[in-house]
Amino acid sequence: MVDDKRRKMLDAALSAFAERGYHGVAVPEVAAAARVSTGTVYVYFASKEALVNEVYRDAKLRLKAALLDGLPDIDPDRDGGQAWFGELWRRLGAFARKEPEAFRFLEMQDHTPYLDAASRKLELAVLAPLWLAGNRLHARVGGPPVDVAIALLWGAFVGLVKASRLGYLALDDRKLAQAGAACWRMIAPAQNSSRSPTKPKG
Repeated sequence: MVDDKRRKMLDAALSAFAERGYHGVAVPEVAAAARVSTGTVYVYFASKEALVNEVYRDAKLRLKAALLDGLPDIDPDRDGGQAWFGELWRRLGAFARKEPEAFRFLEMQDHTPYLDAASRKLELAVLAPLWLAGNRLHARVGGPPVDVAIALLWGAFVGLVKASRLGYLALDDRKLAQAGAACWRMIAPAQNSSRSPTKPKG
């Protein structure tokens, strides 16, 4: 259980990191936003790197719960995995709307230099179930390699959220569903998903 003071510091740090990135934020700014002294921040977090790692894990755990808790198993033989993908896409959209700062922070591409072993382990814990499901789907019905599919889908989703944040589009339920359908067509096997999927030749 996170105590109130720690929670305020984590939330303040998340807002700052999401807005300006790790290198654009100083610990005193986090302290001021959380209405505590800089010394208090260092009582809870040994360094700025320790702070950002806890912020990362806190946000990542919420994303993990939003995506994976109660997610049905993929069923390639039923519809080629389309229903599973649709539910995952819907959950990702719901998380990005509910927790925009957490999503913006997690979407950043420059986490790698400062992530510690615990943060990297958590990252793998989120990716592993999706990777395994994607491998199962790929082995059964084909489509692009899993690493390619994940990169394409993540890039597309981040682009949508960024465009919405900048005011270029209104990402309502209808547009989110349309985008999800387009992304599914991008990674789906060549055969019509309504037909019984077969293992690709070769």
